Amino acid sequence: MTHTTLLGFDFGMKRIGVAVGQAITCSANPLMTLSAKHGKPDWRAITELIDTWCPDALVIGIPLNMDGSPQFITRAAEHFAAQLEKRYLLTVYRMDERLTTIAARAEVFDAGGYKALQASQIDSLAAKLILEAWLLEHAEC
Repeated sequence: MTHTTLLGFDFGMKRIGVAVGQAITCSANPLMTLSAKHGKPDWRAITELIDTWCPDALVIGIPLNMDGSPQFITRAAEHFAAQLEKRYLLTVYRMDERLTTIAARAEVFDAGGYKALQASQIDSLAAKLILEAWLLEHAEC
């Protein structure tokens, strides 16, 4: 695989979680959660992340229903992925993100209880889980 550093995104209409990962270690870390307004991201903040981390590719979580069918937000996430490709001229991979938010919530709760459940932590942790799942599936781990 020619990709070393990747950024992962957990797209949402109000928040977008971001994580950074390495194909060499097949691991990722949550970075931050960006605000979005009706699915429109803060492109300046995304540009700063791209400039800072210089990723070789991006991974976007695509939300699907449990039966694999698209839901309302699926189209918005696909649009976000297409915009990333066009703006930054990077390869953008799509990753099924079913259950990542639930898993992220459980991980945060296990670490710190109910008071630790903050949306910003959950979104960036969900991005980490999406990116690690992609790395395990596609990198030579």
